[in-house]
Amino acid sequence: MASRFYCLVALIGLWATGSAHASDWPAPIQQMADKGLTIVKRFDAPGGLTGYAAKAGHTPVTLYLTPDGQHVVVGTMLDAKGHNLSQDALDAAITKPEQKSAWSQLASTEWIADGSSDAPRTVYVFTDPNCPYCHTFYERSRPWVEAGQVQLRQIMTGILKPSSPGKAAALLTADDPSAAFYRHERHYKTGGIQPLDDIPTQISHQISANNTLMASLGIRGTPGIVYQQDDGKVQIYQGVPDGDTLARILGPKP
Repeated sequence: MASRFYCLVALIGLWATGSAHASDWPAPIQQMADKGLTIVKRFDAPGGLTGYAAKAGHTPVTLYLTPDGQHVVVGTMLDAKGHNLSQDALDAAITKPEQKSAWSQLASTEWIADGSSDAPRTVYVFTDPNCPYCHTFYERSRPWVEAGQVQLRQIMTGILKPSSPGKAAALLTADDPSAAFYRHERHYKTGGIQPLDDIPTQISHQISANNTLMASLGIRGTPGIVYQQDDGKVQIYQGVPDGDTLARILGPKP
């Protein structure tokens, strides 16, 4: 198969998350692990190369070991038609397994219930109390939530503004977080809930963990929506869905 290589050497300036502990990696691959990459899985690659799916921080990246075993190319492989072969490998080795395990991780977070616990469909939403797009999604989702078709599980983050962690903490520590969330959304345009000035340590850690989980799923902004297809596959949508996309996430409109 004719292939082209685009070497993104700049990716070697990595954020470190700890090296893989594998004594059988070839020397160039082990060098990348020593620089901070996490080596996840070996895979077959065209052109006599050996591929490795890895992570730089939370970012998936592919490595290609040359046939002589002495050199490594970091970056993306495209075939003659421009198809991204690296992305296919990363999806199989990292993205899909992580998304599958993510559902149980999401369930274990301290989310705020938005909708009936008896709803047949569950959707997780990474939301920031100061996010206008989260508020728009909240408004668009009301028909499904109020009809009892969907429970949105709001996972509070604190990333957009200095007051975001304090507002998230105020919601999470409320006597009735769901009621506090509804009040916040009703009064969003006038500022919503007042932020806590003194965030309890446990709540601060919880919000930080939510931020980290969001990043680990490759979600770069709010709202980050995680849902299951009818076949059980976990999907992620970033931004405010509308039209057919909204129906795909929440189901047929009531």
